[in-house]
Amino acid sequence: MSVGERGSVAVVADRDVFDLPLLRGERFGALVLARVVVAAGLLTVLVSACCAALAPLGLWTPALALPLLLVLTAVAVRLSAPVSVRPLPVWTSLTLVGLALGTALWAGLTHTQQVLPRRDAGSYAQAATVLATVHRTPLEVPARLVGTALSVEGVTLASPAFYQVGSLPAPKVQPQFLIGAPAWYSVGRWLGGTTGMLVTPALFGGLAVLAVGLLTAAAVGARWAPLGSLAVAVGFPFLHTARATYSEPPALLVLLAGLLVLTAATQAGGRGRWRNARRLGLLAGVLVGGAAFVRADALRETILLLPVAALLVVRRDGPGWSLLAGAGVSTGLAGVAGLGLSYRYLGDIAASLVPLLVGGVVLAAGMAVVVLLARRGAHLPAPVCRVLPWASPAGVLLVGAVLATRPFWTTVRQSALDPGARVVAGLQARQGLPVDGGRTYAEQTLEWTSWWVGPAAVAVTFLVLAFAAQRLATAWVAAQPLPAWTGAAVVAFGSSVLTWYRPGITPDHPWADRRLLVSLAMVAVCSVGACAWVTRWAARRMPATVLALVGLAAPVLLIGPSLLATWPHRAERVEAGEVAAVDTVCAAFAPGEVALMVDDRAANEWPQVLRGTCRVPALSLTSAVRRDDAARRSAVASVRVAVEAAGGRLVLLAADSPDRLGGRARRTLDVTVLEDARLLERRPDHLVALPLQVWLAPA
Repeated sequence: MSVGERGSVAVVADRDVFDLPLLRGERFGALVLARVVVAAGLLTVLVSACCAALAPLGLWTPALALPLLLVLTAVAVRLSAPVSVRPLPVWTSLTLVGLALGTALWAGLTHTQQVLPRRDAGSYAQAATVLATVHRTPLEVPARLVGTALSVEGVTLASPAFYQVGSLPAPKVQPQFLIGAPAWYSVGRWLGGTTGMLVTPALFGGLAVLAVGLLTAAAVGARWAPLGSLAVAVGFPFLHTARATYSEPPALLVLLAGLLVLTAATQAGGRGRWRNARRLGLLAGVLVGGAAFVRADALRETILLLPVAALLVVRRDGPGWSLLAGAGVSTGLAGVAGLGLSYRYLGDIAASLVPLLVGGVVLAAGMAVVVLLARRGAHLPAPVCRVLPWASPAGVLLVGAVLATRPFWTTVRQSALDPGARVVAGLQARQGLPVDGGRTYAEQTLEWTSWWVGPAAVAVTFLVLAFAAQRLATAWVAAQPLPAWTGAAVVAFGSSVLTWYRPGITPDHPWADRRLLVSLAMVAVCSVGACAWVTRWAARRMPATVLALVGLAAPVLLIGPSLLATWPHRAERVEAGEVAAVDTVCAAFAPGEVALMVDDRAANEWPQVLRGTCRVPALSLTSAVRRDDAARRSAVASVRVAVEAAGGRLVLLAADSPDRLGGRARRTLDVTVLEDARLLERRPDHLVALPLQVWLAPA
C-alpha cells in the first residue's frame, strides 16, 4: 500500500486515485517521460533489427542508416503512445530529468577509452568501428592484400572476440558478440567520431536512470521516484558500465522499458481496459524479447515472462496472450539474427545457452498445463489457498538465506573431500578467493552486490520482496486485481536470483559487475519502498521532529553505502590515453604494408585494431607456432613470400617480446595507461598501471 501523495486517502500504488485534482503538468510530464523511455527502448530494438538485415549486405551506411533512424524514431514514438503511467508532481518530473541528464553527463565526461580488445568493451568498440567504416559484417579480407599467406600453417585472421570464417579464397572476420550494441555505437561514431562512439553508452545510462525512477513511481509512489533513480545512478557497477562500450547499457534500457510497459499493461487489464492492455502487452513482449538483439543471455528475462503471462491468462486480464506473442516474435527475429551473424559465438556459449533453452521449454510446458487446467475449471485446494499467502514470503526468505550461506556450505562440501584443507579453504572462501580450481567464483555474486549497496540494503530487499510475494499471493487467492508491479517484480527477482546463483560471466576485473545491473535496480526500488514504508509509518505514529529525522535518515542509509563505495571511483578514466596510443601505431604503417603478430600480447590485442581502425591488413601466428622458434621462423618466411608476391611488404609486430624481431626492431609505442584492478577478495578502490608497448620490424 502507499499513501496518496497529496491527501490523506490511502490508495493502492498502482491506481491513479487522488483526493485532489491534478495540477497543471502532472499528467503531461509523466506521459512525456514514460514515452521517452519506451520510445528509446523500442528504437534500440528496431535499429538493431535493421542493422542485422542491412549489415550482411554491406548497406549499413550513414546515407541509408541515418535517414532510416529518423523514420524509426517516428515509428517508435507513435507506438509508445498507448503507454500511461501515474501522474508525477512537476518537481518530481524535473528532478528525474536532472538526474538522467546528470548521469549521462558524468558518465560521458569520465568515459573509458577501451579500444584494445583486452576486455569486452574494446571488443564491442572494434566491432562498431567495422560497422561504421566498412559498413558490413562479417568483415571481408580480400585475398589480394595478403596473398596466399592464410594457407601457411599456423597463420590466422582470428583474435580474441573475432573469428576467422569463410574460405581461403574469400576469408572473413566475424565479430564475436551480437549486433545490437555495435549497431548503436557505430551510429555514435558517425555522429561524433571515436569520442562519440565511446560516450554513447552514457546516453543509454541516463535513460536507464529515468526508467528506474518511473518504475519506482509505479511500485512505491510518485514522490519517491527521484530517490530510486539516485540510488541506481550512484551505484558503481552501473556507473562503471555506463562509461564503457558494453552491451549492457542498451540492453538494460530495453528491459526496463519493457517492464514499465508491462506494469501499465497489468494495470489496464486489472481495470477492465482489455483492448489497451492487449496493445501494451504486445509492446512489452516486443521490448523484453527484443533485448536478445543486444545480449544473448537476455533470453533469461524473456523466459521469466512465461509465469507472468500464465498468471495474466488465467485471470483473463487482457495482456497475457499478446505478451507472449510480442516476446515470441522479437525473440525469434533476434535468434535468426544471432544465428546468422554470430553463430560461432553462440556455439561457444552453448554450454550455458542450451540449459537455458531447455529450462524455458520445461517452464513453458508447465505453464501451459496450468493454463489448461485453469480453463477447465480447476482451482487451488482450500488448504493451499490458506497457506499460500504465508508460504510465498517464506519461500522468498528461504531463497535469500540459501544464497547468503551458499559460499559457506560450498566450502564445507569441498573441504569434506580433503579434511586436511578445511582451514585453508574456509579462509579462501571468506576472502572471496577461488576454492578448488575457482569453482567458488560464481558463488560470491551476492557478496559482490553487497560491496556496492551494503549488506543492509540486500537484507531489506529480501524483506520487501517477501512482503510483495505475500501481497501478490493474497490478491490471487482473493481474486483481486494483480498489483501492477507483478510482472516487473517476478522478472527482476527471478533474473537476480539466477545471477546471484551463477552470474553467467567469468568474474574478471574483478567481479561480475555487468551482470549485477538488474539486481542493482531491484535493490534500489525495494530499498526505496522500505524507506517509504518507514516514513509513512512514522507519519502516523511519531511527532513531527521524529518524522523529520526518519525522513532524512532513511534516504541517507539507502544512498550512503553506495556513495561511499563509489566515491574512490568518481573520476576514474579507465585506459585513458589508449585512443592516442592506437593513433600512434596506425601512423607507423605505410600503404601496402601487412602486419604479422609474433608474440602473445600482440596476437591478443592488436590484429583487429589494425584491421578496423588503422585499415592495415593484419595476420597472427597461432599460439603453438609463436612458442616454437623454428616453426615461427619458417612461418614468417612463408608469409613474407606470400605477401610480397601479392605486392605488399610484411611488417612484424611484437607487444611483449621484442627479441623475436631481431636487431632491426624499433619501439613504436611506449605508454602507460590505467586499468581496473582485478581483485576478488575485497572491494576495489583504485586503478592499476597497464604498460602498452609495440615494436615493429621488417620481416
